[in-house]
Amino acid sequence: MLKIRLRRVGAKKKPSYRLVVADVRAPRDGAFIDIVGHYDPLTEPETIVIKEEKALHWLQQGAKPTNTTARLLDKAGVLEKFKLVKEKR
Repeated sequence: MLKIRLRRVGAKKKPSYRLVVADVRAPRDGAFIDIVGHYDPLTEPETIVIKEEKALHWLQQGAKPTNTTARLLDKAGVLEKFKLVKEKR
C-alpha cells in the first residue's frame, strides 16, 4: 500500500519536510517513489508547496495521505479537487 507522507530533511533543530509517496513498510527517511511537494513549518506563515498534478495522480492511484499530509493537502486545495474528480467518474 502507498502512503503520501512527510520525509524529514534539513539541519538539526531546523526541520523541513518533503511530501513523498512511499510504501508503508519503508522507514520515514528511507526509500520513496516520488516527491509531491515540500513543507517548511519554521517560516511565518508556514510554507507549503505541492505539485497538484502529481498529488492528484497518486491519489487516483490509491495512495492514502497521513493525517498531517491530509491537512496540508486540504490547505492547498488538492483534496477538494480530488473529490470533484472522483465525483465525475
